[in-house]
Amino acid sequence: MADTSEAPKPDCGGPFSTVPIELTVSVGRARPLIRDLLALGEDAILPLDTRVDDPVELFVGDRLVARGELQELEGEEAGQLAVRITEIADAGKPLL
Repeated sequence: MADTSEAPKPDCGGPFSTVPIELTVSVGRARPLIRDLLALGEDAILPLDTRVDDPVELFVGDRLVARGELQELEGEEAGQLAVRITEIADAGKPLL
């Protein structure tokens, strides 16, 4: 019988490979005037410069590392947002 288990992945990061990092997912930007921002209250809507189906950007710190699409998980995690990665930055060539 053939072994169907996944082969272990190489340890590319050495001791740092198990250190968690925080990714920030940017869905868009808003540029209101300060007076408009100060006038915002509960239930106010702040328009962004993107549409619902536009790609989102993933950052580590201030570095753009990938782009993707927002997805809604199903099953036990129904309603949870996730990102499907569609583009990954090359270490020597940043995403534009």
